[in-house]
Amino acid sequence: MIHFFKQKPLLRDLIPKNHVDIHSHLLPGIDDGATTIEDSISLVSQMSALGFKNIITTPHIITNIWDNNEESIRKKHQETAEVIHEKCDIDTFKVGCEYMIDSYFLKRLETEKLLTIKDNYLLVEMSYISPPFQLYEILFEIQLAGYKPILAHPERYLFFHNNFKEYKKLKTTGCLFQLNLLSTVEYYGKNVSNIADKLLANNYFDFVGSDIHHQNHIDAFNRKLKIKQLNSLENVMAKNLFFL
Repeated sequence: MIHFFKQKPLLRDLIPKNHVDIHSHLLPGIDDGATTIEDSISLVSQMSALGFKNIITTPHIITNIWDNNEESIRKKHQETAEVIHEKCDIDTFKVGCEYMIDSYFLKRLETEKLLTIKDNYLLVEMSYISPPFQLYEILFEIQLAGYKPILAHPERYLFFHNNFKEYKKLKTTGCLFQLNLLSTVEYYGKNVSNIADKLLANNYFDFVGSDIHHQNHIDAFNRKLKIKQLNSLENVMAKNLFFL
């Protein structure tokens, strides 16, 4: 679709009907997202109004910070989903997980059943300070274990910004990329938005996610887009239908 906007549209205007979101933090009191069930209801209701009708929420697992596991997450999800389906106008409310690639991750990979967002698709993230020392070896081990890694918000890792070839290297190793939608409105800053635009121009993104934690994230969907690659963004959004 070719756009002829005189001005950039609002981000909310580009959300497809019945959109599938694959990255959010909506389970109450389990990480740095929703704190209460009332928060969860409010956030999901507002997401529904934006067009998010199918949600796969993805609480953090970060060793010694958010020590969640598959069992605790599934229990919290079951409790929350009952209320969400009663109170909110959505079609599906599923659960996955966002795994931090930290010093304990390989041990977790060997000893635990990992919680995917669908089939063998595993959402992972890195520290914002520096990449894991054995990043490519870890990505290889993830795939060797039968999972397909999806790297959350690669545009937000500042250590790659001046070394763009690392993004290509990640893609060639079989790592999928998930764009944070708020990166397109400079929520995380202009540099992040510029890198998101460049990654879109190179067709590096496979999926998108809201990464909604709180009300400020919801409010940011009312901002105007700052990127140029609107058609590419819409194409990537459409790929999320895979997760229905």
